[in-house]
Amino acid sequence: MRPDASETVYAGRLLSLTVERWGPNRREIVEHPGAVAIVAVDTEGRVTLVRQLREATRKRLLELPAGTAEPGEAPLSTARRELAEETGLSGGVWRQAAAFYTTPGFCRERMTLFFAEGVEAGAATPDADEELELVRWPVAEIAARLDEIEDAKTLVGLLLYLAHGAGA
Repeated sequence: MRPDASETVYAGRLLSLTVERWGPNRREIVEHPGAVAIVAVDTEGRVTLVRQLREATRKRLLELPAGTAEPGEAPLSTARRELAEETGLSGGVWRQAAAFYTTPGFCRERMTLFFAEGVEAGAATPDADEELELVRWPVAEIAARLDEIEDAKTLVGLLLYLAHGAGA
């Protein structure tokens, strides 16, 4: 499917905005290079989350480690890089769990979700503009603590892990 017309009206560092015409309808579409999220479970059976300020929400959210792909970077490479940068975790056994559009009503961001089990601790190297607090939950507590999560990718990732990851 293709629109009748398309024009980029804003090009930023991370994303751009395209206005498309589909017959009589105009749609504003956020262009995004794609992202990853990781359900990382360490050798002690704990999942690692990050609490960080999300300016759009005006508060700090508890989320899975995640990040945006660099140009030409494969999702698994992005995931390994982001997990190490944000948490210091590396190694373990990795598998792709799912890929989905985050907000398909107006955004082309496609997120790839990975499960990384048996990861080991190391030194985190977050970006200069990232202030991250690491939070670790025993896997056995995930289901009882889902009400603490307000971030969609984190809910999706943790629920899929409970359904298809833990012990699989």
